Amino acid sequence: MKKYIITSMTVALATPFLAFAAAQVNSISSAGSFVIHIINGVLVPVLMSFAFIVFIWGIFSAFILNAGDEEKRKKGKMIMMYGLIGFFVMLSVWGLVHLLTGSVSLSSGFTAPTSGINVTAPQ
Repeated sequence: MKKYIITSMTVALATPFLAFAAAQVNSISSAGSFVIHIINGVLVPVLMSFAFIVFIWGIFSAFILNAGDEEKRKKGKMIMMYGLIGFFVMLSVWGLVHLLTGSVSLSSGFTAPTSGINVTAPQ
């Protein structure tokens, strides 16, 4: 049963890579854009989801499953901390990728979300 779950998770997570493998890469610039697109489109969301799941599991194990056992609550709090560290590392790497994309002028096809507030200088 455990092998079945691991195999199905691997196939589910590897499917986007098969779709991206069909892309045409004709130059160094398009290869760089392709790598940036893989990182922004697949790798970052998967790892952020994993960090979120780890954080939620820490909350669940610390405060719901083991509310009476102080030692297990400490372990759950450490799991929550690992999830937060994962968030921080992934956001930092994502920012570095966007910084490198802008400095090398590769087109990633990704636009950062905006708050919807337009700020203009007075005329």
